Order: sequence, then structure tokens, then C-alpha cells
Amino acid sequence: MAMAFKMATTGIRVTDECKSSFMEMKWKKVHRYIVFKIDEISKLVTIDKVGGAGEGYDDLAASLPYDDCRYAVLDFDFVTVDNCRKSKIFFIAWAPVASRIRAKILYATSKAGLRRVLDGISYEVQATDPTEMGLEVIRDRVK
Repeated sequence: MAMAFKMATTGIRVTDECKSSFMEMKWKKVHRYIVFKIDEISKLVTIDKVGGAGEGYDDLAASLPYDDCRYAVLDFDFVTVDNCRKSKIFFIAWAPVASRIRAKILYATSKAGLRRVLDGISYEVQATDPTEMGLEVIRDRVK
């Protein structure tokens, strides 16, 4: 049986697949982003979508539902002012206005537990609409 990491406060568990996919993204650079969702019946955080190395920010933004919450991690590449190529991992908490109140509460209370499992996140962005997590917002954070 797959191991799951339990979040004490909400009873939600994170599957080992979530952690292993995150580690592949972080160390092997095989994924550009990962979208996670909470299955309210099984109480598990599972993978909703994985973006391949050739995908980018726009693909991630397009994969987030307009009426339901999600978590996402994005491996963002950028060039510093000294012309060095770097990458930072962003954690995005997506809770659009059109999502159910129950989902917003569940995602808000489970976020810290998932963040603890996903070691190596540099920045966090919370968004209720696409402009709050726009590419300009991401770029401004790494300056």
C-alpha cells in the first residue's frame, strides 16, 4: 500500500506519489509544474496534472479550474541581473472566487501540511483570480 503523509489538523493525507513527483521536479527537472487536488472522499492530496519539461507558466495557469481550488508548484527559470540562470520553486494556493466555501476552507487549513511535505519551496503565492498569480507577480518575487 502506498504511504501517505498525514496532516494532523485536517486529517488530510498527502500520497507518496505527490512527494516523489515533487522531488523529480526539484532534482531531475523532469516536470515544469505539478497541480495537486484534495479528494474530499478519500481525504488524500493527489496529483491532478503534471506539466512536462517543455511546458511553461501559461500551461499551468490554463490547467487550474475556474471554479475549484487547487495547489500547484512551479519550477520557474529566470536570469539574474548578473546574467546567471537560476530557478526557484513557487507554491501556488489557488482558491478562485467561484469555488465552494467548503473547498476554500479545506484547502486553506490543509496548506501548511502539504508545504511541510514539499521541502524546497522558495516562494508562496495565494490567488483568487489569474491576475494575483500572473507571470509579472512571479517575476517580481524573484528580483
